[in-house]
Amino acid sequence: MTPTTALLAPKDIRLRDVPALRGAIWVRQGFSVFFARPVAFSCLLGLFLIALLGMAMLPWVGPPLVLGSLPLVTLGFMLATQLALRGQSPGPSVFLVPLRVDRGRTVALLKLCLLYALGSAVIMLLCHWIDGGQMAALAADSAQAASGEQAETQAAQALLGNARLQQGMLWRLVLGSVLSLVFWHAPGLVYWGGQDAAKSLFFSTVAVWRTKTAFLVYALVGVAVLMGFGLLVGLVLALLGQPPQWAGVVVMPGMLTFASVFYASLFFTFADSFELLPREPLEPAAA
Repeated sequence: MTPTTALLAPKDIRLRDVPALRGAIWVRQGFSVFFARPVAFSCLLGLFLIALLGMAMLPWVGPPLVLGSLPLVTLGFMLATQLALRGQSPGPSVFLVPLRVDRGRTVALLKLCLLYALGSAVIMLLCHWIDGGQMAALAADSAQAASGEQAETQAAQALLGNARLQQGMLWRLVLGSVLSLVFWHAPGLVYWGGQDAAKSLFFSTVAVWRTKTAFLVYALVGVAVLMGFGLLVGLVLALLGQPPQWAGVVVMPGMLTFASVFYASLFFTFADSFELLPREPLEPAAA
C-alpha cells in the first residue's frame, strides 16, 4: 500500500484496512522524506517553534493562539511531505496554503482550530483541578531555577514526588493523547476531502480506531528509536570519556530532528488510512 503523491478532491472517502506493521513503515517513511529535504523540514520546524514562542508571549490571546494553531500546523507539514514526495522543496507558505482554499474548507479548518483550543483548555482546567495546582507550582519553581533565582530546590523535588501531581500528569497524558487522536486526520479530511468540521472529526476518530494496532506500532517504534538514540549518545560519550553534561549538546539537535521526522510522517498515516475517490484535482500546494 503506497501513499499517493498527489491527493485529489474526493467524491467519496473509503476507510482502508491498515496492517499493524504499517506503523513501523510510517516511521521509516518519515525519516526517508526528512532526509530527502533535511534543511527544508528543519527550517519549517524552526519557524513553527519561533512562531509558537512569539504567540505565547502575547497577553491573554497568546495561549489560545498557540493551541488553536496546531491543526493548521500539522496540515502544513502534511503538505510539505506531499511536496517533498513530488521532488519539490517545501517552504513556509505551506502553513498558509490551507487558508487559501474555498471558503467552506477555510471555515471548517478554523472551526477545528477553535475546537482544539477549547478541548485543550478544558483538559488543562480539569487536570489543574485534579492536581490541585501542583503542576502550575512546579512550572513556576522551574522558571525560577532557570532564571538563576535559585538552583534546584527541595520544593521542586517534593512536588515531583507528590501523588496528586503524578495523577494530574497521567491524566494530562491520557486526555491529551485522546484529543490528539480525535483530531489526527481531521485537517486532512477537511482539506483533501472537503468535509465539514464535525464530519472530519467523526471519520478521523473512526479511522484511528480501525487502525489502532498500526498506530500502536507507530508509537512503540518511535519510542524505541528515541530510547536507542539516547542510549547511543550515552555509550559514545562514555567511550570518549566525556562528562554526561555533553549529552545535551547532541541530544537537543537530535530531538529537533526527531520532531521534524514525526511531522514529516503524518502525511503517510493519512494517505494509508483513506482511499480518496477523485472528482476533480486540487491545486498543488505552493512551495
